[in-house]
Amino acid sequence: MSYPIEKTEEQWKAELGDDKYRILRQKGTEYPHTGEYNLHFENGTYCCGACGEPLFESSSKFDGHCGWPSFDESIPGKVEYVKDTSHGMLRVEILCSKCGGHLGHVFNDGPTKTGIRYCVNSLSLDFNKK
Repeated sequence: MSYPIEKTEEQWKAELGDDKYRILRQKGTEYPHTGEYNLHFENGTYCCGACGEPLFESSSKFDGHCGWPSFDESIPGKVEYVKDTSHGMLRVEILCSKCGGHLGHVFNDGPTKTGIRYCVNSLSLDFNKK
């Protein structure tokens, strides 16, 4: 796929470092309950950890009790959805629409009025405090 921000894998790896590169570019997953933003509830905007694109507002964040940051909606047009059949499961992967960075997955089991739970790796996010 083509994205507004495109770099070689070598460029991404040099910019992101090993841990962020594994998550954002190789579709990895961090261990549950280890991420910086799992239980983080300050006011601001969560942005792509690779390119800085705003993805989620803090008002959409909730404690999903799953071990990863959970949101019930994204900023419109900022997240791309891709069918994921890896690991013998059927899921919907979420990517940054600006750089294609892997964020996590979205599920239809959210406890809020949207019924949606974006399950996001902390390492795929940065936070801009308001």
